[in-house]
Amino acid sequence: MSTDSCPPPRPYDEPAGWQSAAACSGLLPQAVFSKKIKEAAPVLRACARCPVRRNCERIVAPADNWFDGVCGGRLYRSGRPVDIPAHLIPVLSAAPAPRGGSLV
Repeated sequence: MSTDSCPPPRPYDEPAGWQSAAACSGLLPQAVFSKKIKEAAPVLRACARCPVRRNCERIVAPADNWFDGVCGGRLYRSGRPVDIPAHLIPVLSAAPAPRGGSLV
């Protein structure tokens, strides 16, 4: 039996496609899986601009598995979302103003 058509096994530490596209993929795991708001702040900011935020939340399903850390733009402890004070919530940047000329 030939295995020529089978792709080589993926190394365990190589992230799946959606994970490698995640804005947090280069951040320290200690920040991603932190239970503390201030330690998780860089990850929460990354989530605000993440292209795979919905996939993350759907696949990780934090409430279903007692997850600790940041997922889909929220901080979780034991699968429950943590209330974050408003002054620590990352703000999405507004779209840049159009260039050259008035809109009227």
